[in-house]
Amino acid sequence: MKEHHFIKSLEHAYKKYKYRILLAIGFIIGISLVALVIGRSFAFGETTSLTAFIIIHFAGYLFFILSAVELLFIHMVISGYNPYLLIFLALATAIPAQAIDYHIGKLASDKVIRDIIGEKRYEKSRGRIEKYGNPALFIFNVFPLSSPILILVAGMLKYDYKKVLLYSITGLTIKYSVIVLALTYIF
Repeated sequence: MKEHHFIKSLEHAYKKYKYRILLAIGFIIGISLVALVIGRSFAFGETTSLTAFIIIHFAGYLFFILSAVELLFIHMVISGYNPYLLIFLALATAIPAQAIDYHIGKLASDKVIRDIIGEKRYEKSRGRIEKYGNPALFIFNVFPLSSPILILVAGMLKYDYKKVLLYSITGLTIKYSVIVLALTYIF
């Protein structure tokens, strides 16, 4: 009898939190990929490939796979890759991923997105977009904040896609350029 109740409780929890569970799994996968790639290079002295960078960087900008892509970018610059090529690849992977985030937000039902990212996170992002608009998009792309979720919500709110692109590209370009400049002076 207790087993049956326990299974029913698990089923209820899964139904209630299934999107959050999937988001948590995506987060774990994203962090694990970055840690694995960087960890391998430190442990075995291997150089991380550009292909790995492209795949992980793209995935890191999808709202359901949150990842510390800036750390991977720093690692690649320190490893000796051409920083201008890395900036280009960072933009060439982040922008399509953010376009996917925007269009998922635009096409998916409000309830599904709220279930995935959570009511609190949705309301915070919506409030930021409604109150600050373009500066919020810019700041969330310049700093290592959760720009994919903000862009997902921008899609839900049918925010002007051209503005999303403009402020995302500008913010990301500045972020990665500043990282390169800072690393140039440090190393």
